[in-house]
Amino acid sequence: MNENYSVRDIITLLMNHICLIIVFSILGAAAGYGISKYVLPLKYASHITMYVQSYTDISENEDYIKNISYAKQLVNTYIEVLKDDTVIDAVGEQLAGQFDRSTLAENFVLSGDGKIASASIRNCLSISSVADTSAIKVTAVANNPEVAAFICNSLTKVAPEYMMEAVGVGSINTIGTAKTNHSPVAPHISKNTVTGGAAGFLLIVCCIFMIDFFDNTVKDSETLKNKYQKAIIGEIQQFETDEKKKRKNSGGTAHFKLTDRDIPFNIVESYKSIRTNVTFSLSTNEKSVFAVSSANPGEGVSTATANIAIAMAQSGSKVLLIDADMRQSIQHEIFGLKNREGLSAVLGKMKQPDKCIQKNVLENLDVMTAGPVPPNPSELLGSEQMAVLLNELSSQYSIIIMDTPPVNVVTDALELAKCVSGIILVVRYGVTTDDDLTTAGKRIEAAKMNMLGFILNGMKHKQRKGYYSRNQRSGRYYYKKSSGNDYGYYGAKPEPDSSKQKKGSPTA
Repeated sequence: MNENYSVRDIITLLMNHICLIIVFSILGAAAGYGISKYVLPLKYASHITMYVQSYTDISENEDYIKNISYAKQLVNTYIEVLKDDTVIDAVGEQLAGQFDRSTLAENFVLSGDGKIASASIRNCLSISSVADTSAIKVTAVANNPEVAAFICNSLTKVAPEYMMEAVGVGSINTIGTAKTNHSPVAPHISKNTVTGGAAGFLLIVCCIFMIDFFDNTVKDSETLKNKYQKAIIGEIQQFETDEKKKRKNSGGTAHFKLTDRDIPFNIVESYKSIRTNVTFSLSTNEKSVFAVSSANPGEGVSTATANIAIAMAQSGSKVLLIDADMRQSIQHEIFGLKNREGLSAVLGKMKQPDKCIQKNVLENLDVMTAGPVPPNPSELLGSEQMAVLLNELSSQYSIIIMDTPPVNVVTDALELAKCVSGIILVVRYGVTTDDDLTTAGKRIEAAKMNMLGFILNGMKHKQRKGYYSRNQRSGRYYYKKSSGNDYGYYGAKPEPDSSKQKKGSPTA
């Protein structure tokens, strides 16, 4: 839940959903246009102006200005009389005598005996005074232009009689008659289209802010660091490669390794940064053994653990990766290894450790898979045999990394508290909630396990382009200055495309 939005936060939030905002704005505009064009009935207007005099014969008045002032005072009284049910009913009787029932039904609400409801006629009328005058403007709007004009003319006919009867002072006159206007005044298609687009825009923006306000998933590493007072070991951006797409489409797993040929450069660098931060975190500990886990399943722990191990091995350290998730082992699938023998066989004293470690899976990297699923994984990981195994292996390897199950689901990872230097939690961007992390933190604290920090996985920020590039032929990365001056190359420099060279130009 974000309670304090800065201008930057608002702009970023809206830009992240710009496509959705555009779509809803277009849909709103299309709805406004469609309803105005094909649903709403056409409306026609007609109007007439009535003039109020304080005396029936204005020439008899000695003070003309005083007469006009007094007439203005009568205007509001006359307007109320014109809206009275008695006057409106008189107009309705004239309408009934002028038009057939079907025409009246199209414009008004009819009672069972065919009488027009007074409220229905009143809804068609707009009666107002003209500023700084003693004039009353009457406007009628109806589905039929003839009906609209007839309402105005009928009202001017019946009004004088009721005015004299109700007020008894002054008179009301008209000049001319209301005209039939065949140009519709409503609906306003352009106005309704713009209104619909604005409504769609406001609706989706409100929804975006409401969802974001009540969204308690982790989306910011700085907030994560400040809230839990733990280090951010690294950030891994979300990405998609052709190989990952093929695996998903074929029903396989979407796990990847840093050694895959189409891994983006920024992902490789992210794991190198994680390697550096982990090394610093372990520098004050006697054991270079640590576990990697998460609050819940599906947050990318196994993939992250495998690639941390690869990055460590690429630095020249002798690394052992142990798949300690004996319930749902994954590491053998990531590296394409057999899982007949592994950690469960060693802890069950059925095999020696050397027989269950698969050597040189990659340069400087050995892997011990989980092995067959045992009936008591938690007990095995918390056993004395596990502590003895790690002590023995620590003398053979520079770093030992353990892939463990989610701490909020089972206690397997927590059973390793006395055997490892600490634990790293992988947090999935936009999936892991604050409640999940709070629960996981309490469990880790209760187990007296050292919390090394977080890895924020699957971040959806756009990566910058233009500085780093990749040679499509060699598959290696190089860097360049986008303004044109090359700083140098990491890996192979891309060869110039001979097809683009001009004839006669020298080759490099």
